[in-house]
Amino acid sequence: MTHARKPLVLGNWKMNGGYDANSELINGILAGMKTAQTKTQVDLGVCVPHVYLSHAEDLCYGTDLLLAAQDCSAHVKGAYTGEVSAPMLTEFGVQLVLVGHSERREYHRESPQTVALKAQQALLAGLAPVVCIGETLAQREADQTLPILTEQLQAVFDVLGAADLSRCIIAYEPVWAIGTGKTASPEQAQAVHAALRQWLAGKGANAASMRLLYGGSMKPDNAGALIAQPDIDGGLIGGAALKASDFLAIAAAVAANPV
Repeated sequence: MTHARKPLVLGNWKMNGGYDANSELINGILAGMKTAQTKTQVDLGVCVPHVYLSHAEDLCYGTDLLLAAQDCSAHVKGAYTGEVSAPMLTEFGVQLVLVGHSERREYHRESPQTVALKAQQALLAGLAPVVCIGETLAQREADQTLPILTEQLQAVFDVLGAADLSRCIIAYEPVWAIGTGKTASPEQAQAVHAALRQWLAGKGANAASMRLLYGGSMKPDNAGALIAQPDIDGGLIGGAALKASDFLAIAAAVAANPV
C-alpha cells in the first residue's frame, strides 16, 4: 500500500528511563537509523520524560530523530506548580508533544476541553500536538467507539477550528489495547481510522494530509500489517519503544510500505 503521507513512528517512553539507559537507547536508535535507511521512508521520534529533555536534546541534536514531550500545560505561564508550558518545551528542541493520552485522561481526570487547550498552546508555541483519543473496552462493546472518539475530537475542533485542527497529528489508542497485549486487527483499526478521516473532512479539516497513528500495542510482528492499511500513517509505540531493536524493527516494517 502506498501512502499519501509520510509515516511517523513515535516512541512513548512513559515514566521510564534513566540517564545512562536513555543514552544507550537513543544511541542505539541513531545507530540503526544510519544503517537501515529508514529515515528516508519514515519519521522517527521519542517522547521523553520532561526531566530528561535536555539530555535527549544533546543526543538528538543534528540528527533526524524527532524529540517529543509527553504532555504540556494548558497555560502559558503562571502559578501552576509542577506544570511545564509549551514555550518551555521549545527551549529544549522539542518538536512534538502528546496531549490527551489515555493515562492523562484517566489518572489525571483531564477533560476533552483541557486536552483541546493543551493542543492550542502547543500550536501557539510552534509544536505539533499529537492528540490522543481512544475508547474503553466497555465503550467498544456498547458500540460507542465512534461517538466517544468524535466527542473527544469535537472538543479540539471547538477550540482550534478546521485550519488548526489540520495541523495536529491524531493518535487512535484503544484503551483496551494499551499494555494488555491485545491489538485491534488491521481491519478493525483501518475501519476506525477511515471513519475518523471522514469525520475530519466533514469538519472542513485537510483530512487527506493529516497523519493518523495507531497506538494500541503495535509491535514488530504486527506493524507491517497495520501500516499496510491506507488510513494508518504510523504508530504511537509504548513498551516496544524502550528497546532499540524492537523500535527499529517496527520502523523497518513501516518503511517497507513506501510513501
